Amino acid sequence: MMTHFSRCLDTKWGVYRRFGTAVARFAGSRSPRHGLVLAGKAYVAASHVSSATASGSIHLYNWWSPTAFHHLPVPEPVAPLAATPDGSFLFAGGLSGNIYALSIPSGNILKSFPAHTKPVSCLTISNDGSLLISGGDDGTILAAPIFQLVEQATGENCSDLMLHSFDAHDGPVTAITSIGFWHSTVISCSTDCTCKLWSLLDGTNLRIITLPCAISGIALDPTGTEFYAAGADGLIYKGFLKAGSRKEASRMHELVILADKHGGAIISVVMMNEGKNLVSAAEDGRVYLWEVERGQVIMVLGNNMESISDLVVASTGIGDCTRQGVRAGDDMSKSGGGGIVPFGKEFTRSVRDTVEIEDVLSVAAKDRSKAIDMLESAIGVYERLLELILKEAKGGTSRNNHEDKGDM
Repeated sequence: MMTHFSRCLDTKWGVYRRFGTAVARFAGSRSPRHGLVLAGKAYVAASHVSSATASGSIHLYNWWSPTAFHHLPVPEPVAPLAATPDGSFLFAGGLSGNIYALSIPSGNILKSFPAHTKPVSCLTISNDGSLLISGGDDGTILAAPIFQLVEQATGENCSDLMLHSFDAHDGPVTAITSIGFWHSTVISCSTDCTCKLWSLLDGTNLRIITLPCAISGIALDPTGTEFYAAGADGLIYKGFLKAGSRKEASRMHELVILADKHGGAIISVVMMNEGKNLVSAAEDGRVYLWEVERGQVIMVLGNNMESISDLVVASTGIGDCTRQGVRAGDDMSKSGGGGIVPFGKEFTRSVRDTVEIEDVLSVAAKDRSKAIDMLESAIGVYERLLELILKEAKGGTSRNNHEDKGDM
């Protein structure tokens, strides 16, 4: 097996409160890299590869039971998972390069298609929920409209399912993240020691950022101006994507190394608490909670954990209020005392908070023209989607007419 399929951990994953205390533990899944995802508010899905038969399945958990309540069979071992925001559909990337679309919680396979020539290495849903974006060990990136992947149609040409497919990296693609709400721009990272910005409108490469080591994950701040890359050397690298002034423009090619180092390769980084905190997880079994402004670790989790294969930060409303959480680390922005003002109460903001708001508004004003350009690009993507929808509708009409003539 290759890359992310080479490490399947006998997973005992946990849910943690904002103070680092475990509130629940789940067992029974031997999960590869990127094999954990939140499926709406009710479920957690985990890829599973049997140690006895090497067969693949997906385990479905709810928040109040330590064991999986449903085992979803799949034709082959799968690793990366992605789910629609409402939890109705789940996507799994296979060892063969195929992607599978499943309904939840039944587990029915609605569609499968060959997306890559080598194993699927990562999956993500665009921020607006309309596209499934995948990366493969073959270095390619694919974008496909979700509405076509969840239709139970037969006899489709695989190329009709794809919005774009293009060569992206010289090594396996390890993670992909959308920039902003519009899905027209994404950033990808790879074992080839680069992060790259892409336009999904036509697959154009917008920028290449070279780093000192292989990168396995990437996180963006809420404004999309900074990125944090998870290094195989145990370090997090901070870079800049946008410049609002000449001073900021001079930093565009700089890399800042955060001071604290993990004891193993970092496998995931996640931004939370409105960009105030960062969570990183490494193969050494430890999770660091960072204060972004100071670039310092403020909490360490997982002293008793074995190697980690994935990390997910949960939002409010998952399960019930006592069972919010992640595989390792809780979203402080969604719990009392973590930074979000409780509903119905008013608090006076400090001068520092006011200044921060003014800075954000200033950046927003400078980015208005860029936002217009992004909107135009997004409109182009939606026009392409509309063409696909019309093509699908015409194809369905033609098939119905043919069937009617056959019945006569």
